[in-house]
Amino acid sequence: MPGIVLKEIDGNNNIASGYIKVLYHADLFQSFPMPSHTISSAAGAVASGQPSPSLAPDRLPALVVAAASVALFAVLATSISPRQALLFLVGMALGVTLLHASFGFTGGWKRMVLEHRSRAMRAQLIMVGLAAIAFFPLLTASPIDGRALVGAMAPAGVAVGAGAAMFGIGMQLAGGCGSGTLFTVGGGSKRMLVTLAAFVIGALLGTAHLGWWLSLPSLGVFSLVNELGAPAGLALTLVGLGLVYWRVRGKEKRAHGEIEPLGMVPPASRGIGGWKRLVSGPWSLLTAAVALAVLNVATLLLAGHPWSITYAFGLWGAKLAQAVGFPVGDWPFWQAGYNARALNSSVLADVTSVMNFGLLLGSALAATLAGRFALAQRIPVRGYAAAALGGLLMGYGARVSFGCNIGALFSGIASGSLHGWLWFACAFVGSWLCVRYVRPALKLD
Repeated sequence: MPGIVLKEIDGNNNIASGYIKVLYHADLFQSFPMPSHTISSAAGAVASGQPSPSLAPDRLPALVVAAASVALFAVLATSISPRQALLFLVGMALGVTLLHASFGFTGGWKRMVLEHRSRAMRAQLIMVGLAAIAFFPLLTASPIDGRALVGAMAPAGVAVGAGAAMFGIGMQLAGGCGSGTLFTVGGGSKRMLVTLAAFVIGALLGTAHLGWWLSLPSLGVFSLVNELGAPAGLALTLVGLGLVYWRVRGKEKRAHGEIEPLGMVPPASRGIGGWKRLVSGPWSLLTAAVALAVLNVATLLLAGHPWSITYAFGLWGAKLAQAVGFPVGDWPFWQAGYNARALNSSVLADVTSVMNFGLLLGSALAATLAGRFALAQRIPVRGYAAAALGGLLMGYGARVSFGCNIGALFSGIASGSLHGWLWFACAFVGSWLCVRYVRPALKLD
């Protein structure tokens, strides 16, 4: 069977991105059966030998990324604000965490559907729960030192359900979610760069049609913090997360007779510790879950709202369209409040964009320091087509459902918004449908 050995994080969706050598079928881009100890993430392949966690740093790329990061930090601090520069650093920390732990939703959900392995989903639920424990009292206490804190709130209706289902299908086609797309692009994946470009186009199209979607039936905005109070709302949120945790853990236990520990890392990396593990990875999913929750709390305190990703994609698309003479400024979405100001201001003034830039550079820095920045890969046209279609669906779905796995699910549920739960359920259904039926029909597996 023809194959090629790569170091690349390719974004397809199953195992540890870059921490073990991987074997691809050179013609069909198929993955082979995955051993149970591998780490679910936004990379798709299987082990073809022993993990190699101690590769030498890619020094020149690391220096280039570090220099770009320092330069952008300086521009933000002097031209925008010190707060914006700090948010850029938070974005970089998010990128390092996601890359070193291969922390993605796509592979974890796929693995739950196909193998009944719940480790990634359990880590995600812990992450959301930890953030909620901090979010609920902070949102109740707002304003803090004169600064208002606003949760990730949106109406729970048909738009959210339909958009989330689109997103779930798209992320399994593309092999990455909102955060997964960014950190794999930062790691050097050409395939996921196609997904990102399509993501931007889809998000822009979503802004054109959002008014129609908002006209569909909706329960409106429902906040557990406002309706039930912080203590009761938080308790209900933690019970809900706990029930899902118990359900997926039980499914794994029944299927395999044992539970994969959240703190596991590839066997060959277990002797690595201290600064070397911090800089080069790999990190466990549990470590990443805690770090991501803390960083989302930091985002809330610095930006006044939680972590989000996909708003920036629509903004980037609108700015590019406007630059080539397309009148997106005439669309109702881009005439309203902040959207109009963002369209006509520097992209560096937009918090979500700046944090996304930080995430890209942070994941690139992590990959280069670990010596695992991507090498060239051979991908058939079908793989790129799936990446593009998945990106379009994710971009459009995220816009009409008010976010992705980060802005809607993570930040939405942690903020006590009902739409976050609706998004979670519908996105998982879409993901299940794609894994079970769409990907096999398109011969992507």
